[in-house]
Amino acid sequence: MAKRRVTAIVKIQLPAGAATPAPPVGTALGPHGIQTMEFCKQYNAATEAQRGTVIPVEVTIFDDRSFSFVLKTPPTPVLLRQAAGVTKGSATNKKVAAGSITTEQLEDIAKTKMQDLNANDIEAAKRQITGTARSMGIAIAP
Repeated sequence: MAKRRVTAIVKIQLPAGAATPAPPVGTALGPHGIQTMEFCKQYNAATEAQRGTVIPVEVTIFDDRSFSFVLKTPPTPVLLRQAAGVTKGSATNKKVAAGSITTEQLEDIAKTKMQDLNANDIEAAKRQITGTARSMGIAIAP
């Protein structure tokens, strides 16, 4: 079998189980000749269990117009907002707190994100997530 050559790698953040061929999928994959409806069917089937969250996907496009994709973990701000029960972070994070999460919730988020972070251990991952929480105005309660 001849080796397929990679022509592009496209990264998109889509709602789990609810991707449609409309933008951003169509505008990201259309120029590469990918059948957007086929991608949407496969993505929605793979993410159906996580409906309601945003799941980033990395699509590898080959020269024969076939594709493969890898699902990533949800973005850290999305996980923090869900844990804190808020719809958005604080506009003035140093003055007004948007919400708070417990250290147990912080550890759960760190374990979830560990595979996508460039951290060597769980403590480094927790520090990265704490920094994101601080910038969003979300306090970490002991």
